Amino acid sequence: MRTSLVTFACGAGLICAGAAAVGASKRALDASDFERLLSVDAVACSADGAWVAYTVEGSDLDSDERKTSVWMTDFQGSTDLKLTAAAESASDPKFSPDGRYVAFLSERKDDTKSLSLLDRRGGEAQPLDGVAGDVREYAWSPDGARLVISMSKAVAEAKTPRPIVIDRLHFKQDRQGYLTAADRTQLYLYDLATKTLTPLTTEREADDTAPMFSPDGRQIAFFSNGTTDEDRTAKLELDVIEPRGGAVARKLTELFAPNKPVLRWTPDGTRLLYTTGLEPRLNAYIQDRLSVFTLAEGKSKLLTERLDRALSAVSAASDDSVEAIVEDDGVELPASVRLDTGEVRRLATGKWTATSICAAGKHLAVVASNDSSAPEVYAVEPAGLRKLTHHNDAEMAELALGGVEDISFPSRDGTIVHGMMVKPADYRPGQTYPTILWIHGGPNGQDSHGLSIDAYSPELERQWFAAHGYVVLAVNYRGSSGRGAAFAQSMAADWGHKEVADLLGAVDYAVREKIADPRRLGVGGWSYGGILTDYVIASDTRFKAAVSGAGSANQISMYGADEYIMQYNAELQPPWASTPLWLKVSYPFFHADRIKTPTLFLGGEKDFNVPIAGGEQMYAALRTLGVPAQLIVYPGQNHVLTRPSYITDCIQRYLAWFDRYLGMTGG
Repeated sequence: MRTSLVTFACGAGLICAGAAAVGASKRALDASDFERLLSVDAVACSADGAWVAYTVEGSDLDSDERKTSVWMTDFQGSTDLKLTAAAESASDPKFSPDGRYVAFLSERKDDTKSLSLLDRRGGEAQPLDGVAGDVREYAWSPDGARLVISMSKAVAEAKTPRPIVIDRLHFKQDRQGYLTAADRTQLYLYDLATKTLTPLTTEREADDTAPMFSPDGRQIAFFSNGTTDEDRTAKLELDVIEPRGGAVARKLTELFAPNKPVLRWTPDGTRLLYTTGLEPRLNAYIQDRLSVFTLAEGKSKLLTERLDRALSAVSAASDDSVEAIVEDDGVELPASVRLDTGEVRRLATGKWTATSICAAGKHLAVVASNDSSAPEVYAVEPAGLRKLTHHNDAEMAELALGGVEDISFPSRDGTIVHGMMVKPADYRPGQTYPTILWIHGGPNGQDSHGLSIDAYSPELERQWFAAHGYVVLAVNYRGSSGRGAAFAQSMAADWGHKEVADLLGAVDYAVREKIADPRRLGVGGWSYGGILTDYVIASDTRFKAAVSGAGSANQISMYGADEYIMQYNAELQPPWASTPLWLKVSYPFFHADRIKTPTLFLGGEKDFNVPIAGGEQMYAALRTLGVPAQLIVYPGQNHVLTRPSYITDCIQRYLAWFDRYLGMTGG
C-alpha cells in the first residue's frame, strides 16, 4: 500500500529474535525492500509473436514518486530492453501491427496522460502532435496508419480555479476528483501521416471507452453509456461505428457494466468478445463473465455461465478460443475458453497469481508471481511457465521469506472458510506466536498466493510482519471472490456480519491449533480491510492492537461523500428509505463504546474512495472514550499511497503499533 529510513524499535523478546534469526545466507525483509522491489505488469504481444512489451514500476527516491517505464523482451528471454526513461511514467504499451512502433501513455505533470510513439528503428519517443486531452485508452488500426483514442477534452488552466459544476449522479472518483462534463470521454481518430485528430463520437453526455478496430479496419467497437444512464442502472451499451468523421454509432446490445471491462474482436472479425457484470444490487461483488456477440445473428451468448468464477484480462489470438485469467480459491491462473462450447481449460497449474496476459499466434505471455517470487513476465507453455524477465531475482535471492500455508476452518456459523497462514522463516512448531489478522480489501477480490509489488501490496505486508516474528492470518471471508458467486454475494446488504464470523473463526482456529498466542492478537487492514477492522474490534475485545487504514464505520456519513452512490442506492437503498439497515451496517460507530482495542487510524488526505473522514470519526470516538488511538493523515494522497516515503512510513507505523501492544514476553 501505501533516503534514509527511520527504524522503529522491535517489541521485546520473541519478535526481535524472529527478525534476526533467519539463517546465515539470507536476511529478513527490510522496510527498504518496499522501495527496491519492482512491479512488473501490463504485457502486450507483438503481432508476429516475437516480442512482449511490458511495464516496470519502481520507487524514484529523488522525486519521492512511483514511476513506470516500458520494457520489451523477446519470447526466448534472451534480450530485454528498456524503451522509456524513468524521468516520466509510461504505461499501457502496444505494438503497431507491423511491429515498427511501440505506443504508450505518458503521464504529464498535471496527472493527465498523453499518447507517445517510439520508432523501434531508433530515436526518442515523441508525443503525438495535437492530442491535448487526457488519454484513457487507445488502439491501433489494422494497417497501422491510424489510432482510435478514448480521451477527455483538454481544459485550459485559469489563474483562479473555476467553480466545479456537477450535474451527474456519480460525481466523484478517487484520483480523478470531482467529475464534470469535461471528464466525459469521446472517441477520436488520429492519422499518423497527416498528424490530424478527428472527433469520432460527439455526444458530450456520454463516456465512450474501450475502442477496438475490427480486423478489416471498417468498424470500431466500443462501450458507451449514452443511453443507459450507467450511474443509476450499472449498464453499458456495446456500439460499433465506422472510422470516419460524421459517422453515426450503431447500438448492438446492452450489458451490465463489468468491474474490469474488456472488449476484443475475434481475428476473423465476425464476433465480439466482452466481459459482463452483474445487476446493480450485486455490482460490487466481482463476478465478471465472458460473452460473445455474433454480428451476423445480432445476438449475444454468455460463454462462461457454468464457470462460476470471475475472469479478467481477455486476449483473443484465434477464432476458436480466447485466453483469460481466471480467479479460483487463492490462485489466479491463465486459462483458455472455447468459443463454441464455453469449455474452460487451465493453461498453468500451481499456486500462482497472474495479473496480465497477451496472446499472439501460438505464443502466450503472462505476468505472474508466487509466494517466493515477485512478478515477472513468463511464457505459457505445455511444460509450464518459462521465465522471460529477471527484474527482481537478485533482491529476492537475498530474502528469507515466511512460509505460506493454506488453511481451512469452520466459521462461527459452521461455514467452511479458506485462507492462508504466513509463518516466520524461523517458525518453531509447538511454540505460540503473536498473531495478526491482516484483512484484504474489497470485499471483492481475494488473498492469493503471490507477491504483488506495487503501491498496495498486502502480500508483501504479510511477509513484513512475519519477518518480525508474527504469524499472519489472511482470510478469504464471505464476500471474497474465488469461490463462486453465491459465496461472494452472501454478505450483500449485510456488511460486518458473516465476514466478521469468518475472520473470528480464523483466529479461533489459530488459537485452537496452539499457533496463536491468545494474549497477543492484532487485527488490521486497508480499505474494506480497515472497515472490517472497525467491525471486528466492535464485536470482540480480545484484540490488543488494531490498524484501520482507509476505513469507515459510520456508513451513513459515507453516502454522497465517497464514490459508491450507485452501489448504495441499489444494494442498501438510500438512507431515508432504509434507515434501520443503514444504522445496522454502521454499528462500529454507534457502538464505539464497546471498543477497548488501541487503534491506529491512517488514510490519504484526498481519498475519494473511502474519505479520511471515516477514520477521523472513529479516532474522535475512541479518544472521547479514552481508548488509545492515533490518526495519521498522508498529505495529498488518494486511496492508495504512492509516495515511497509515505509507503515506508506507513509499514513502519504498522509494525511499531503492533510491537507496542503485542511485543510482550512469553509464548
